[in-house]
Amino acid sequence: MRRFGGRNTLERLARFGYGARGFVYCVVGALAVLAALGAGGQTGDSKGALRAVLGGPFGPVVVGAIAAGLLAFALWRLVEGITDADRRGTGPKGLAVRGAHLVSAGIYAGLALTAASLSLGLGLKGGDGMQDWSAWLMAKPLGRWLLALIGLCVIAGGFGFLGKAVAGDVTERLALSRNQCRWIRPVGRFGYAARGIAFLIIGGFLVVAAWYQRSSEVRGLGEAFRLLRRQEYGWILLAVVAAGHVAFGAFGLIQARYRHIDAPDIDETDDAAARAFRAFR
Repeated sequence: MRRFGGRNTLERLARFGYGARGFVYCVVGALAVLAALGAGGQTGDSKGALRAVLGGPFGPVVVGAIAAGLLAFALWRLVEGITDADRRGTGPKGLAVRGAHLVSAGIYAGLALTAASLSLGLGLKGGDGMQDWSAWLMAKPLGRWLLALIGLCVIAGGFGFLGKAVAGDVTERLALSRNQCRWIRPVGRFGYAARGIAFLIIGGFLVVAAWYQRSSEVRGLGEAFRLLRRQEYGWILLAVVAAGHVAFGAFGLIQARYRHIDAPDIDETDDAAARAFRAFR
């Protein structure tokens, strides 16, 4: 892909995508914080956040821009997974991260379609998407075990987020000075920790659903928030984890501006995709 204005177009799309994702998580977390404090918010997921934005000023336009940004982020995740743009390597850890990027591409593409549907006034499909696909999966041979495996992978991802929050360098890919990273690092750590807790809970829901063979046990981020709220001193737990999601969103906005993105040219992307296809044949 040719450079425009001195920057790779894929890089522009990636930055737009990080910004859109960051904005969504800021809204998700802010609404949950308000709910924890009894100030009228709601503990919902990304779709709930999109609905809230839709009801605000210029709602359809803003949600339409978010849809475009999330689609751009899904494209970037796909490119990351295929081309190894971040130089993760072909070791077990690198392949796991690249595989997670491919899964992330599908998830954010679906959320982009939801946002586009809302923006165009088409509404959302009825039912719960996570419960629908889990019911479909469990109806297949070995589907119960596959769902349990997915749940365990989500739990592993949660521990990965927590590990990065505790011991990882969340600012390693930011083009900022050491002094600037000093105040950004706690924001990133807080955000990754909150996402880790959410992943552990959501993964647990999936494993429980597989164990009891009931897709109704599958829950998303909104129910994870509500589970925290039901615990002793739950409003404090919810407020902390929700604030962490605001931090995760804010960190995404920082990534949109300062993350190092080594986006390949489109010809290089095509070649990498062809190599990946041949490797799996």
